[in-house]
Amino acid sequence: MLRIPFDEMHRVLAEALRRTGMASGDAGRCARLFAEASRDGVASHGLNRFPRFMRMIGVGVVDVRARLACVARAGALERWDGQSGPGNLNAQDAMARAIVLGREHGIGCVALANTNHWMRGGSYGWQAADAGVIGICWTNTLANLPPWGATDPRVGNNPLVLAVPRRAGHVVLDMAMSQFSVGGLAAYAARGEELPVAGGYDEAGALSTDPAAIAASGRLLPAGFWKGSGLAIVLDLVAALVSGGLATHEIALEPELETRLSQIFIVIDPRGDREALADRVIAHLHAGAGAIRYPGERTLEARRRNLSDGVPADAAIWQQVQSLAAG
Repeated sequence: MLRIPFDEMHRVLAEALRRTGMASGDAGRCARLFAEASRDGVASHGLNRFPRFMRMIGVGVVDVRARLACVARAGALERWDGQSGPGNLNAQDAMARAIVLGREHGIGCVALANTNHWMRGGSYGWQAADAGVIGICWTNTLANLPPWGATDPRVGNNPLVLAVPRRAGHVVLDMAMSQFSVGGLAAYAARGEELPVAGGYDEAGALSTDPAAIAASGRLLPAGFWKGSGLAIVLDLVAALVSGGLATHEIALEPELETRLSQIFIVIDPRGDREALADRVIAHLHAGAGAIRYPGERTLEARRRNLSDGVPADAAIWQQVQSLAAG
């Protein structure tokens, strides 16, 4: 495993994106979101996902010149069309708009249709928390998760993000509705590691900790069994209904053709100094027996380490990305 300085990774990714015709400013911002995902320990949605993203640009699934367009407004709620633009830029812009609405109304919501994979969903939770507001967002996906009691994928794992600002370290929950995300399974498989707990079923229908066996069967386990399954269904419904976009069953099943997703971005401005309460909650957690971490604490540890030592990178993937940047 290589260690790449963060600025170098950002520079190479941005150069590769500029070669697609993406505007320089957009390329820098898009590249930073990929590099930050790897910096924070989520390479599956950072550097490792980048070659697929470039292929999706190449076949026209992602339009690098597209811009968000507002199609409806109703006070604190707005509906926007992503026009098949880069999913991480669309999501960042949608959350930025929700922050403006939240500060104006106390709460703001942007419903986004016709967009692409947002890569690391936690990016937009950190974005909201950095702005001093509570952020809630989620996306639907292609059908990659069997609903509880089924054997074939009919719902998405529909990642959900909730973020609470705190100067001593934001609390940011970023979770898929499957026990392990698809990217998480791939990361364990690449490292040759078993999952710490069962994450799905093998092709014989037995619960398994083997990430490759689960990927081969396509039977990921919903988080919380029927609870995660129910959440996945409802998150898909709300995202599609409020945004006016596609629901999971209408999205292409081929991962490199996964597009026209529906997403929701909500911001709540708590107004007033409520940080002391958040600090007391975290202090209470840390006072418990065992190594207790709040959501986002491990991310901050990875960020500090990787900024100091370099961002971990798979050598073959890094070489591929360097070739894309060289043209």
